[in-house]
Amino acid sequence: MKTSIAGKKILLIGGAGFIGHHLALYLKQEGADVSVVDGLNINNLLYLHNTSRHIENRELYIDFVNQRLAALHHAGIPLFVEDVRDYHKVSHVISNVKPQVVVFLAAVAHANRSNKDPYNTFDHSLRTLENALDASRDSIEHFIYFSSSMIYGHFTQGSVTEETPCNPIGIYGALKFAGEKMVISYNQSFGLPYTIVRPSALYGERCISQRVGQIFIENALMGKNITIQGDGHDRLDFTYVADVASGIKNIIEHANSINQTFNLTYGESRSISEMAEIVQKHFPKVTINYTPKDKLMPDRGTLSVEKAKTMIGYSPQHPLERAYLHYIKWYRALFQGRQAEMIQMVKG
Repeated sequence: MKTSIAGKKILLIGGAGFIGHHLALYLKQEGADVSVVDGLNINNLLYLHNTSRHIENRELYIDFVNQRLAALHHAGIPLFVEDVRDYHKVSHVISNVKPQVVVFLAAVAHANRSNKDPYNTFDHSLRTLENALDASRDSIEHFIYFSSSMIYGHFTQGSVTEETPCNPIGIYGALKFAGEKMVISYNQSFGLPYTIVRPSALYGERCISQRVGQIFIENALMGKNITIQGDGHDRLDFTYVADVASGIKNIIEHANSINQTFNLTYGESRSISEMAEIVQKHFPKVTINYTPKDKLMPDRGTLSVEKAKTMIGYSPQHPLERAYLHYIKWYRALFQGRQAEMIQMVKG
């Protein structure tokens, strides 16, 4: 059975982040009543303004985050700035907003950073999740949890389905898998309806998580070389953020998504070299260098989206050649605008 998303009250926890703000804007555009709660600590405004950390491209990323917050404001989406690690604060937000659907996105969204800082990752990934689940258990119609393709560990074949056994590697993957188990346990113990989402290699505008596609473009724009870990043949199911947003809408609208797990990706893996070649085509002077692969990065590939297509009508529309090119053009226009502003400041 399919129901309209129009008027449905949806709360996005971690909704001011890269994925979250795109999802909030999309759901609002589709007619939902959207609210966001975010502590602005992880890959966000407070993190960027902490000058004790060395953050390359700090000013650029501050601009991106301000663009996110401005877009939420102009769309009329309420933003509650609260630390979700505090149970009473998240409970207060949920009791005030009274959402029908909670989408949980809060996490340290960078595997390398997570693997180097397990305590902080646990604090911002599992502690926040437990608080959100417990505050939701008696009043929420649908709890949607963002997991990760990293929970599969090494892909033993070229593709995985939702039934493929999970064997995560490192802190990030293990905590995401633990999060899935927590969500399922709240359903078992309290009947909390859920859906688990497994995205992969997301890319798109206003990302500051230093994902591979973002780093490639920034280095090219700054005249730096591109560095690939490994020999470039590793494959990822690169997914444009708009496809995931549309998939979440499908999940909310289709009752048969309840208590299910879905891969939400483009559904076709591409080599990292293919992505780098797209950048090189538009920045011919860029050189590609190779370094040893991180031992905690699993060998991956395609995440089958046949289950999502069949059960909820998921239909990804953004192949790498088109969406990544759009991302490159967006970045290039942004850099050209910033350069023009600097020249004007010098002249004036």
